[in-house]
Amino acid sequence: MSIAQIKNLQRRLGHLEHEAVEELNRACGHELWQNLGFDAFDSLDDADRRARANYYYGQLQVVRELKDVLG
Repeated sequence: MSIAQIKNLQRRLGHLEHEAVEELNRACGHELWQNLGFDAFDSLDDADRRARANYYYGQLQVVRELKDVLG
């Protein structure tokens, strides 16, 4: 993989990470999930919000793992 491809992938991963964080803030209504982690979503009463939070938390974890591998 060329340097340009890696930089482009890192940029796209950054956009996905930002999207996931914004959606998690919106689903939870606050930023406390960043300190509490996955447990913060279990307390959500609305099943749709809980499902959306779980989806974006999974996306966030994958993005962060990929970013770690790429350096």
